[in-house]
Amino acid sequence: MSDILWPAGYVPGFTENFVSNEVIVTGLTAADIWPLLDTPDLWPTYYANSAEPRFYDGKGPRFSAGARFFFKTFGFPVEAQVVEHVPPVPGQPARVAWHGWAGEEGAADRLDVHHAWLIEDLSEERVRVLTQETQKGQPAVALANDPAQPMINGHQQWLIGLVAAARKAKQS
Repeated sequence: MSDILWPAGYVPGFTENFVSNEVIVTGLTAADIWPLLDTPDLWPTYYANSAEPRFYDGKGPRFSAGARFFFKTFGFPVEAQVVEHVPPVPGQPARVAWHGWAGEEGAADRLDVHHAWLIEDLSEERVRVLTQETQKGQPAVALANDPAQPMINGHQQWLIGLVAAARKAKQS
């Protein structure tokens, strides 16, 4: 199976926080999942922890390489830029990743993240959806030390909602 591609400075184990969530399900393909992830306006319809997505510079409604966008999640207003965008094609996993940040650069409450997704068709009509995020900054330390594990649980809810929305769209 394929791995997430990490930029320098965001390799898991070398940041203040790292989370990894994955599902493997039958009856869906990367092509079924992709439009729901690639279109941030759809996120709030299946993931309650996402709000107010919008693009800048006339981009959208779907991601593209370099696109700047905004959304709210985990109580943070996140500015972000797409740094990897590979739609699904046969024989290769789909990938999307963004660098996100909240707070002013250099401020104590600054949070920087690399959030990556990999959607991969597997044998026997299965699809794998992997999402991983590394985080830097004091808010990342607090999230890593929270025994309620909000990042792990929140991203798992995102995966559950994404799969459910893809199943519903496929039935329509």
